[in-house]
Amino acid sequence: MRFDGILFDLDGTLVDSVEDMYMALNLTLSEFAHPIVSHSLVREWVGNGIDMLVKRGLSGSHEVSGQLSDSLADKAIERFKIHYDELVGQYAGLYPHVETGLSAFATVPKAIVTNKNRAFTLKLLDKLSLTSHFDCIICGDDTDKKPSPAPLLLAAERLGIATDKLIMVGDSKSDILAAQGANIPVIAVNYGYNQGFDLKEFNPQYLCDGFLDIIPIINQR
Repeated sequence: MRFDGILFDLDGTLVDSVEDMYMALNLTLSEFAHPIVSHSLVREWVGNGIDMLVKRGLSGSHEVSGQLSDSLADKAIERFKIHYDELVGQYAGLYPHVETGLSAFATVPKAIVTNKNRAFTLKLLDKLSLTSHFDCIICGDDTDKKPSPAPLLLAAERLGIATDKLIMVGDSKSDILAAQGANIPVIAVNYGYNQGFDLKEFNPQYLCDGFLDIIPIINQR
């Protein structure tokens, strides 16, 4: 096998968790007398961390409004965290064949590299019985968020594996750019939260339509 370890994004790659975030965001927006937003918009907005998701919700757009006050954003983010803590994992589910795919690499060191806060990440992994699959978990409040390469480099350090012997699996522009910045090959999956981008434009080494498609890629010699 070419690779000694695998790094996985979480939301949009292993887990479809948008329903939990959709509900938490709209509860938050309602509290602050802002219009609620559609499920499809939330799906486009996730991937850059909770703070950015809430700011996009308050702005009603992928682009954060220059008129959005820091005070309002901070208050709304704190309320979102309270709602999301109550909801995390309630409606989330694994994408098809994730359990099978992870089991196929049972003896390979694996890490989660996510922009989600640690408290929510651990709760979600636990609810979906995923924790035992991973040797290392790097979260959005541990270091800079993707697309910075920092969390991937930290995962490589924690796993004790050189970057040229790792591969990243993710669903977004941020995952691809982070991997490229860390000089780690990347598999992009098409089914997740790509924020409306055509992922092939960012030149991932591999582009897959389903989770099982990663197995022959990672097993190649």
